[in-house]
Amino acid sequence: FEGFLPQKKGRATRLESLAADERTFIIYESPLRLARTLDDLARACGENREASVSREISKLHNTTRNGTLAELREYFTLNNPRGEIVIVVSGRRESEKKVHRNKYRTDLPE
Repeated sequence: FEGFLPQKKGRATRLESLAADERTFIIYESPLRLARTLDDLARACGENREASVSREISKLHNTTRNGTLAELREYFTLNNPRGEIVIVVSGRRESEKKVHRNKYRTDLPE
């Protein structure tokens, strides 16, 4: 469980760390920042990473949308939800190439 991601300082570093982790992670997000966060996650983790976005997860009328980060980003760019938002992102598969975002490195062989 990650809670809210940093808004500015440390955000890119935190996203890079989460993208490399093989564990599923859970974050909270504001409905107003959801599309931006899904875009950041898609760039950090890869657009094909499986995820879900749940609204009002602890309430009677909760809703969940599943898909890839790219699909969820596209949907929530056009459909801004209300309420409490929880994003669940699958961990990096062992077969996925690690993405190095460090400005001094490029894609290096592992």
